[in-house]
Amino acid sequence: MSDTHDQDTQGQAGTRPGRLIVIGAGGQVGRLLATGPAAVAMGRADIDIADAARVDRALGDLTPDDVVVNCAAHTAVDAAETDVEAARLGNEIGPANLARATARHGARLIHLSTDYVFPDAAGGRRVPWEPGDLDPEAQPASVYGRTKLAGERAVAGIDPRATVVRTAWVYTGARGGSDFVATMRRLEAERDTVSVVDDQVGSPTYAVDLAAGLLALADRPDLTGATLHATNAGSCSWFDLARAVFDGVGADPQRVTPTTTAAFPRPAPRPSYSVLSGRSWAAAGLPPLRGWRAGLTAALAADGVAGPSV
Repeated sequence: MSDTHDQDTQGQAGTRPGRLIVIGAGGQVGRLLATGPAAVAMGRADIDIADAARVDRALGDLTPDDVVVNCAAHTAVDAAETDVEAARLGNEIGPANLARATARHGARLIHLSTDYVFPDAAGGRRVPWEPGDLDPEAQPASVYGRTKLAGERAVAGIDPRATVVRTAWVYTGARGGSDFVATMRRLEAERDTVSVVDDQVGSPTYAVDLAAGLLALADRPDLTGATLHATNAGSCSWFDLARAVFDGVGADPQRVTPTTTAAFPRPAPRPSYSVLSGRSWAAAGLPPLRGWRAGLTAALAADGVAGPSV
């Protein structure tokens, strides 16, 4: 897989004549993509990506004009530490099955991946990760990260035209949701104070903005065989993000207090620094995602229910 694309075609926007087939249409990003024009939504009841035969049946009518966007994954990061096979099926075997289908029919595949594929910098790195920074010998710290990386490599090996998009810290912020922003909104109403780790730094990404970016990518038939990073611009710690949520809903941000990862051990290790650089996205001529604070403001104003603005 290349980290760049043919410079002769850079910036040539295309019109997508075929369908947008959204795998994992029940998730945060997939649900938004599935509302777009010519979209075909496929949830768990429609396709089991870990079952090659079911993938072949569900995608048997693909054409070269179609774009398949894979938003499906095993995202239970802690559970993956003990249920390795479930993580492997969802994050490696499933994407490989989709890549075989798109390669067979000549359709395009956009595969969504994660910042967890990078090794933990153990507090020493403070430079955003570029797609090409991934050492072939490096091992992600968690089972989730290792299986997602294996999925990237499987997709690239089977369908070299596939595009991998890594993102991070995705949320909608919807009331009643389980993402970080939604959780902070709930805890603000339930507790006097909340302790949040301040030694993990990343790129919060509003699902609406990511979905809009993926739709723009789907309309660029020249962008194949690339690995790109797509997050809202800028970075912060979970502590910073929590304070921004409190402030955004009119609560006192001082009610959020800092703590350390060591004080809240989890089964799966978390990256201390996993900020993704957006330079590859901009170099491809794709519209940049706005800053994370602006994305958060929009999410809180929309109550996390708006669709992509494209």
